[in-house]
Amino acid sequence: MSKESIQEVVQKSLEDYFNDLGEQKPTNIYDMMVMTVERPILEVVMHRADGNQSHAAQMLGINRNTLRKKLQEHGLL
Repeated sequence: MSKESIQEVVQKSLEDYFNDLGEQKPTNIYDMMVMTVERPILEVVMHRADGNQSHAAQMLGINRNTLRKKLQEHGLL
């Protein structure tokens, strides 16, 4: 799947979300999207790194401590 395909899926999901809301006012969309997308990213990368946080952090381009914090936030530790 290309970067453009992923972007299309995210865009379609957001459009569906807004349509499902109807007349309700959306709030905290950014945080909702980050939390929704971040967890599967962490799960897949941790699996690819065979649970090695240092390797996973390197793949993600983030500090290992930042990775640990994000794993804890998502209940993945």
